[in-house]
Amino acid sequence: MPPFDLSRPRDTAAASDMNPCGACPVRSLTVCAALDPEELRRLAEILQTVRVDANHTLFSEGEAADTLYNVTSGTVKLYKLLPDGRRQITGFLMTGDFLGLAVNESYAYTAETVTSSSVCKFPRRKIDALMDEFPKMQRRLFSMASNELAAAQDQMLLLGRKTAKEKICSFLLMLSQRAVRRGHKENPVYVPMSRADIADYLGLTTETVSRTFTQLKTAGVISLQEGNKVMIADMDALYDMAEGC
Repeated sequence: MPPFDLSRPRDTAAASDMNPCGACPVRSLTVCAALDPEELRRLAEILQTVRVDANHTLFSEGEAADTLYNVTSGTVKLYKLLPDGRRQITGFLMTGDFLGLAVNESYAYTAETVTSSSVCKFPRRKIDALMDEFPKMQRRLFSMASNELAAAQDQMLLLGRKTAKEKICSFLLMLSQRAVRRGHKENPVYVPMSRADIADYLGLTTETVSRTFTQLKTAGVISLQEGNKVMIADMDALYDMAEGC
């Protein structure tokens, strides 16, 4: 019998079962990207990977913020309910995005899946302890939080200063740019959220969103495709309209 070859790689499936983080296909997009193999092993010991159906609430505003989440596939919307019962969507999270951070002990918003999604769940106290050990992870998380703040500032501009058409054009460009950052094509744009969700994100009515999409289609700027995709037929015109030109 030949001697056992220590240089031979172990069975890939077995290795991924032992360390799901090491085999994660989207790890480069997540908070885990900065970690080395041993740190990933430590992280894998505290996480739970969950598959969630569409329209499922991950957590609700006001609940104890005892779990953090990393989106590994799908789309999640964040929203707050206003005193008069209206809903304001504050963001859409996609592959690689982190959620559940709270300044206080409770969640400041509700998180609900838009599509069937996969998430990694982390107990808050355990991941706080790991971040104390792994400064690289803490820096990565701060960087992601800074990007989230920039996105919130962009949304404030959308809500405060732009017309309905400018908002819709800006929204489509935002989705296109986010796709590129994740290694996908800029066009066509995948738009999994409903017209009502888009309206509640942009501060419009559902009817205005539908009417504006129709206007852009009639003008030849976009075309609507199957699978919730929007083909941008004239990118320059969409940029000009987003900027009010």
